[in-house]
Amino acid sequence: MVMAMGNAGNLDAEIEQLLNAEKHARLAGDVAATRNAVTEILRLCFEARAWNTLNDQIVLLSKRRGQLKQAVTAMVQQAMQYIDETPDIETRIKLIKTLNIVSAGKIYVEIEGARLIKKLAKIKEEQGHIAEAADLMQEIAVETFGAMAKTEKIAFILEQVRLCLDRQDYVRAQILSRKISTRVFDADVSKEKKKPKEGDNLVEEAPADIPSLPELKRIYYELMIRYYSHKNDYLEICRCYKAIYEIPSVKENPAEWIPILRKICWYLVLSPHDPMQSSLLNSTLEDRNLSEIPNFKLLLKQLVTMEVIQWTTLWDSYKDEFENENNVGKNLGDKAAEDLRERVIEHNILVISKYYARITLKRLAALLCLSVQEAEKHLSDMVVSKALVAKIDRPMGIVCFQSAKDSNDLLNSWAANLERLLDLVEKSCHQIHKETMVHKAALKV
Repeated sequence: MVMAMGNAGNLDAEIEQLLNAEKHARLAGDVAATRNAVTEILRLCFEARAWNTLNDQIVLLSKRRGQLKQAVTAMVQQAMQYIDETPDIETRIKLIKTLNIVSAGKIYVEIEGARLIKKLAKIKEEQGHIAEAADLMQEIAVETFGAMAKTEKIAFILEQVRLCLDRQDYVRAQILSRKISTRVFDADVSKEKKKPKEGDNLVEEAPADIPSLPELKRIYYELMIRYYSHKNDYLEICRCYKAIYEIPSVKENPAEWIPILRKICWYLVLSPHDPMQSSLLNSTLEDRNLSEIPNFKLLLKQLVTMEVIQWTTLWDSYKDEFENENNVGKNLGDKAAEDLRERVIEHNILVISKYYARITLKRLAALLCLSVQEAEKHLSDMVVSKALVAKIDRPMGIVCFQSAKDSNDLLNSWAANLERLLDLVEKSCHQIHKETMVHKAALKV
């Protein structure tokens, strides 16, 4: 204890001397000397493991009258290096909170402030306080930081999105995800400015633990898959997997792209029929890599072929593949099997509408292998979602797939028919007149 008191006395004396030196340098406007003095004070406190004294000195130095920005920046940056050296979690949290107080509201240390919040949020998450960690991260708007590296900004926003998804705050997760433009992932890094011109804002380099742009792209789309899985939006999930599939590092490794291509095929089949789904379906069928998984190529071909698909035959063929997909990696969802059957029924109804103008409900139900009530329900759902145009005469039990024409279309068709009729009458009259003249000439002879 005597030695500790002696060391504490020496530390206080040394700090007092350095505080006097810092005061003279600060009043004289000597930036280098002020910076050296404050960093030396922090170093002495760290080496003596006097964490409370370190916190007190950081607050004291930052509040001194006319304190230089460069000195505060150097002090915060140096103190951040000591965070990982703290003996316990309470001391670490206390040091981070002290540095947050110092950097709050100061633009010249806004990047350091954001990094401190990220560290504190990580600690809170490890302690199981996910909601508190998410609230801490949401307070920081890194998209306004001009000096922060692009990759670090994206990584920070993705961390905000992840925490919101973890706490099941899907609305805020979507709002935060829109801060990232997907075009930034396709930017050519080689064309970016290497040396900034004089007068440009200097952009700091991203820390070593920040992932590269292709890795961030994959993280972004994986988070979006989590978001769209909550809504069961199969088409958007498919587009996310398609974006991951296009990453060069993924395309070069068959062990990575084969599972992703399988997921693309499944989610295409599960997606409701619309122009975007048709476009993706045809582009996927043209992919040469699809020949590596022939079962899925055959599955997609069945969807583009205008033929009725037998559900029982399809399910028997792909049941093992479907259950395999659910057991390995991210599953397709609890409703996926029901939705798959519904998509097959929708496909069959669209095929029937191409071949029939009118059909009885009994015949439609027989072709779909459903009861009349189920067939009517599925047909009605498709009409409501505007995937199909149809009318049901329930007393007669007849379905009509012809669309009702607009009054302008009817008038135009009548006008065109009248024009054709008049042309025909005129040609007929001309032919009759010609035959009459020929006959008269023959009689005169």
